[in-house]
Amino acid sequence: MKITFNTIYTRYKLPLAALAIGATLGLTSCTKNFEDFNTNNTGVTPEDLLPNAENLKLYFTTAQRAVLNFSGGGGPNSYQLQQNLMGDVYGGYLMSATPFNSGQNNTNYALVNGWNTEPFKVLYLSVLGPIKRLEETNLKETYPAVWGSVLAIKVLATSRVTDIYGPIPYSIVGNNTTTSIPYDSQEEVYNQLFTELDEAQSLLEAYVNGTNREELPPNLDEIDLIYSGNENTVRFTKWLKLVHSLRLRLAMRIVKVNPSLAQQQAEKSLSSGYLFESNTDNAKVRIDEEAGFLNPLEFISNNWSDINVNASLESYLVGYQDPRTAKYIDRASGSGVEGYKGIRTGAIALVKETYARYSTINFKDGATPSFTPTTPMMLMTAAEVYFLRAEAALRGWAGNGGTAKSLYETGIQTSFEQWGATGAAAYIANSSNMPSAYVDPLNSRNNAAQPSTITIQWNEGSAQEEKLERIITQKWLAMFPEGQEAWSEFRRTGYPKLFPVAQNNSGGLIDTQVQIRRIPFSQNEYNTNAAEVQKAIGLLGGSDNGGTRLWWDVNRANF
Repeated sequence: MKITFNTIYTRYKLPLAALAIGATLGLTSCTKNFEDFNTNNTGVTPEDLLPNAENLKLYFTTAQRAVLNFSGGGGPNSYQLQQNLMGDVYGGYLMSATPFNSGQNNTNYALVNGWNTEPFKVLYLSVLGPIKRLEETNLKETYPAVWGSVLAIKVLATSRVTDIYGPIPYSIVGNNTTTSIPYDSQEEVYNQLFTELDEAQSLLEAYVNGTNREELPPNLDEIDLIYSGNENTVRFTKWLKLVHSLRLRLAMRIVKVNPSLAQQQAEKSLSSGYLFESNTDNAKVRIDEEAGFLNPLEFISNNWSDINVNASLESYLVGYQDPRTAKYIDRASGSGVEGYKGIRTGAIALVKETYARYSTINFKDGATPSFTPTTPMMLMTAAEVYFLRAEAALRGWAGNGGTAKSLYETGIQTSFEQWGATGAAAYIANSSNMPSAYVDPLNSRNNAAQPSTITIQWNEGSAQEEKLERIITQKWLAMFPEGQEAWSEFRRTGYPKLFPVAQNNSGGLIDTQVQIRRIPFSQNEYNTNAAEVQKAIGLLGGSDNGGTRLWWDVNRANF
């Protein structure tokens, strides 16, 4: 009997109750990921795609949702492992009050094999798998602009996963029938991502400029979860802006390891005339509640009480008296805990019943919560792009359309507008407020000194490194709650300065002050693709543990 893609996808999902009961979270084992992925057992042909585009809808919506993988059926288990208990914590935004796995888990660097597999598995089965099926239906020839949009999602999802592990299989995945799949170095992956962005750019430009206004699927608003509701030229203009904005993000990521390529790729975006400019350009995935999909971060916070605010986020929001604070997070509740209070990463002596009373994301705020079951999942914002442009201006690259100061301030203003916060002008002009020290009212062993003395107001006379810290700190505040990108930028730049883990259970593999740099390769890959994993460790250039730096994570000054 043939196994459909839907069956494969379901087979790899974690049990719905696995996280809700606070179990080990690693009990579900995977069979060989690539064995299923490399075999076209769906039976889909190009003719199947043409009449009503229902297969396009199935595969493309699956891929869009899987960038931040929120499972259907009311249980966002995959998201909790893929993003929430990794990037969201390591990026300094959130921290769990739940002592999973008897207190030995990823939040205190006791990395759990079953958790570490999830981002890898999601990429291949829920993103690259369905995209490969679309490629096999000749989507590029049938609907070229839609294929350009698909490539943008492919690059976005893949970049996140290579930034978690380093080397990953990519160049021949889906193009062979063997179960032994070689890994590409992270440098090779990035080069391929830039090439795919070139292709996406060309296809989208052809539609936007009117040189190839091909027929489009009849149900495009159902297929496109990010820019639905727009007239088609506007829709694909926004997809083109996402392509260039994403190129700028990835270009900046490699600035310390390959500055010439970084500048070349960045200036291609900066000179394009197609970058995010306002919050109407923001890339966010629509939630389809009727189909059983809910905002996974709100679900984990509201239904499971499994995630709270991180002490580092508290430090900057409260220290700066940031007007966005009440938009981002709720006040703590319960005796002995007042105001806005986060939990330190790797906190000592966690007890869920008490620490769950600390601040959460803002889902309780009466009639106007920022996070609801139907709040779209944000992938990239105009505010982030202004901060990327500010850094490009700081580095002297061409085509920014402004100074580092003006772009920095516009980034802050755009973030305030995104969240409906007031007082941006006064905030931008503040030259005295600084991040605050952290005090845990329940356990003084979790206390931490002020992480930084960086202030908000731009100072043209500051050294380049101080200017960069300002840009990245405000960029970090603006990107909330997208923790994977926050963690990547912290590793690249060292900013913002985050509280180190309070309790380090890595057995000496991860330096407490340097903090975690990556996630080890999937245990399932060790079991089923062992020879290639060993070669991948050689490409990594260090041991397969959380202390080894990625290719772009170069240990030297930013300037």
